Amino acid sequence: MDQTKINRINELSKKSKTVGLTAEEKNEQQILRQEYIKAFRGNLQSTLDSIVVVDKEGNKKPLNKKD
Repeated sequence: MDQTKINRINELSKKSKTVGLTAEEKNEQQILRQEYIKAFRGNLQSTLDSIVVVDKEGNKKPLNKKD
């Protein structure tokens, strides 16, 4: 997610706390928040996928997903 969208999320948040948002702005805010969450989860998953656990013998194993 690019910085302009993050700035817009922050602008809408500040405006909602002071003046309030129109229905259109609330919808835009919700869409931007969902996009941000999706990007955050993707980055987190990528980080977790790259983690390798090394046991006492020096064997490297990727993290296993828990259901």
